[in-house]
Amino acid sequence: MCSGRRLAAIVLLSFMPLAEATAASLEWRRYANPATGLSVDVPVSIFEEDRGATEGTLDRHLFTKDYRANLTIKSFPNPDNVSPAVFLEKMRPPADIQYRRVTPKFFAVSGVRDGHTWYNRCNRANGFMNCVLINYPAAEERQWDAIVTRISLSLAK
Repeated sequence: MCSGRRLAAIVLLSFMPLAEATAASLEWRRYANPATGLSVDVPVSIFEEDRGATEGTLDRHLFTKDYRANLTIKSFPNPDNVSPAVFLEKMRPPADIQYRRVTPKFFAVSGVRDGHTWYNRCNRANGFMNCVLINYPAAEERQWDAIVTRISLSLAK
């Protein structure tokens, strides 16, 4: 059985890589998918594991080295160019949404499930919804705030 001090040290050490990464200057790269017009800033010094595209797509599935967090960059076909509100409803969003913002140009939703915060943002583009989907430990939410914000705000069509 762990003493309180030892348990606190273990918990603190488990947060160290992200805390150090956010304190240091992160390495960011721009990911682009010319076919859909999607582009977004990605912190490659955090999402070091690239599972690549799923077969037949240009999507990217990125993970932290310890696989505690992941980032998916994806373009969904939107041939009827429906609004973000309509597109979101068609996706049948989970009932546990805690944050929801919908505009004519994008939607952003997030919540917490099974100890992980999930965040999805999709921007309306010509014939597509270009999206980022991020999952990370809910206990680390404050450490992830600035990272998620930069990814989200950098998402272009």
